[in-house]
Amino acid sequence: MPGGGQEPGSYYVGVDVGTGSVRAALVDQRGVLLAFADQPINQWEPQFNHHEQSSEDIWAACGVVTKNLRETCWDKAGHFFDLPDFLSWKATGVTARSLCSLVCKWTYSAEKGWDDSFWKLIGLEDFVADNYSKIGNQVLPPGASLGNGLTPEAARDLGLPAGIAVAASLIDAHAGGLGVIGADVRGHGLACEGQPVTSRLAVICGTSSCHMGISKDPIFVPGVWGPYFSAMVPGFWLNEGGQSVTGKLIDHVVRGHAAFPELQAKATARCQSVYAYLNSHLDLIKKARPVGFLTVDLHVWPDFHGNRSPLADLTLKGMVTGLKLSQDLDDLAILYLATVQAIAFGTRLIIEALEAAGHSLSTLFLCGGLSKNPLFVQMHADITGMPVVLSQEVESVLVGAAILGACASGDFASVQEAMSRMSKVGKVVFPRLEDKRYYDKKYQVFLRLVEHQKEYAAIMKGD
Repeated sequence: MPGGGQEPGSYYVGVDVGTGSVRAALVDQRGVLLAFADQPINQWEPQFNHHEQSSEDIWAACGVVTKNLRETCWDKAGHFFDLPDFLSWKATGVTARSLCSLVCKWTYSAEKGWDDSFWKLIGLEDFVADNYSKIGNQVLPPGASLGNGLTPEAARDLGLPAGIAVAASLIDAHAGGLGVIGADVRGHGLACEGQPVTSRLAVICGTSSCHMGISKDPIFVPGVWGPYFSAMVPGFWLNEGGQSVTGKLIDHVVRGHAAFPELQAKATARCQSVYAYLNSHLDLIKKARPVGFLTVDLHVWPDFHGNRSPLADLTLKGMVTGLKLSQDLDDLAILYLATVQAIAFGTRLIIEALEAAGHSLSTLFLCGGLSKNPLFVQMHADITGMPVVLSQEVESVLVGAAILGACASGDFASVQEAMSRMSKVGKVVFPRLEDKRYYDKKYQVFLRLVEHQKEYAAIMKGD
């Protein structure tokens, strides 16, 4: 019977003999089709408008489809890869897995290895067979060299020399963290200068956001993933917080507003992005006040797609309070600002959870698409009260991936050495500490919003 955790029970085979093929399906007691197979059958036309078929051929086709149902895209699979490990295999022919992929996504323990009881619990005990050959029995830290490097076939596909070193991979967000968190910050007046790398928090912000904090010893943080050993920086434990939608949320709010067509037309006329135009428009309407003060009466809770960290509640919804009847460009710009602030308040909430559990953080290192938006960066500095370091190279995920290759090539003795040499500070954005009291008040409102949402849900669920 097919793998994939099917509960024990009866299964039924339906066979359909058609004009051109025999089809068969495996169906469970709920009527759910679990597997499908088909096989063409022969037809002869001995003379015009006369058609013949062979009953023996039809019977043989029935045998083919029913056998194929028993041997499924599951029994035939030789290996199950996470995407980074699949790409490494295609490049080198080596089936070794990255510790990052297995620890963060596959419940692998860097200390104990695979847990047989877990696979049995979820009905995938066949993964345990043959010394875990299908899911990986050789696990390497990120940056380790794989096999003999690039195979001749992969070299032809990629236009690179055969045999060059290929590194054990990282998940994309983790590569971004690696690309920024180890930068040499001397001379920038930062609190993290001369402090352990554990005082830094990497925030990879794009469609969604990941918050990567590392520690020498394992720290368990409620609502935050991890700790994972050597999953990003070898020798350090990783905690991974996150926000389900950030860039996607900003797009949703801006593009769904009634004034968006006007915004788009004006931005196009100036050869600007809509966000560059919104940022300049906010500077026009702020008057003598700091731009962040425009949202004094407008507050957003940003979990339009549930909360990943630190509340870990997928049932939470987005909230906006302070709306008016007007829907002009000013209203759109201020709602955009309030949304950006809400995302930054979400980062502050994650930081507080990390610090309450034992992390000691002083500096944010931002990368990803949203880090190109100066308003997004400044709001994160102002609302968290921490300076924000931006990388000299905007594409920090690619720099992180290249750091792995540099380490695999043997040009650096360790990933940490490669990080310190290849990661460069581009710009530092400091918080406007004079605005701290305002943002502390908005943060109190931010926390009240989610408490009120929970109260409303309790009322509606009550008798």
